[in-house]
Amino acid sequence: MCELLAMSARYPTNLHVSMDELARHGGGSGPHRDGWGVAYVQDRDALIVREPDAAHGSRQLAFLQARDPTSTIVLAHVRRATQGALLLRNTQPFNRELGGRLHLFAHNGMLPGIESDRRFRAGWYRPIGDTDSEHAFCALLDRMRPLWDRGEPSLDDRMSAVVAFAAELRQLGPANFIYTDADVVFAHGHRRRTDAGTIEPPGLHVLCRRCRGDHEASLEQEVALVASVPLTDAPWRPLDEGQVIALREGHVIRSVAVTAANRPSEIVSAPPGSHEQTSGLESAIAQNATSDARTAAGPTARSFGAGS
Repeated sequence: MCELLAMSARYPTNLHVSMDELARHGGGSGPHRDGWGVAYVQDRDALIVREPDAAHGSRQLAFLQARDPTSTIVLAHVRRATQGALLLRNTQPFNRELGGRLHLFAHNGMLPGIESDRRFRAGWYRPIGDTDSEHAFCALLDRMRPLWDRGEPSLDDRMSAVVAFAAELRQLGPANFIYTDADVVFAHGHRRRTDAGTIEPPGLHVLCRRCRGDHEASLEQEVALVASVPLTDAPWRPLDEGQVIALREGHVIRSVAVTAANRPSEIVSAPPGSHEQTSGLESAIAQNATSDARTAAGPTARSFGAGS
């Protein structure tokens, strides 16, 4: 199965350590050598680089990392193919335009039968490749399209649509995914295949961190990371099975869990700048910067740095 990584930050930053570790999983220390991709959101668009080859040792990825791109939203994926040939069109993250902005999607899991399931029938959006993951993305955007036809939808409307979609997708199989509309990052944790071969939760982990700059006038950087497996020694927290979170500017701003009756629980909201007031997902924040986590002074802070 594949591995996912996403970042939401208050100010533009790079993503070195976590991206380097994800790349090692992509054919070095891990078996996910069938393709990789990363997208750096820029306003309503994104810089996207994909390659149907191993991330580990990739000259394209090395060049990209040397260029040091920064963003407030990053989405990355390394592939271990279970469906579809090793071609660019089957390499994630996938992207489509909706509402005058680029939407991005990456999935980890297996969704047998999605192509013939009436709930996920391809409509306005059609897959280019041959994967169940891209089919799921097209089905999600078909559901989101009526919301965006009326202008930018509210966060509650978007969250409700993603939660309902995730609940149906889970019925097909492991359905971990990360989706962004260039404003909010939505992450759904389900189940994934372990090293022992079992399929069980957690499917995703989250880490929220805070870093102060070295200068009195500098601004405080806040970053939230989501990954299939912890990529650093920091205190990552697993998402509950079926949990959906929404991230903006480095914060978990919504969280919907699933009850024993398979119904969504209450939505938890967290305003920007209130890490201490949020639920358990954000209780393990690193309050002080590590030696390799730096924040540049000014409103375009370049780096949460190698510590991310």
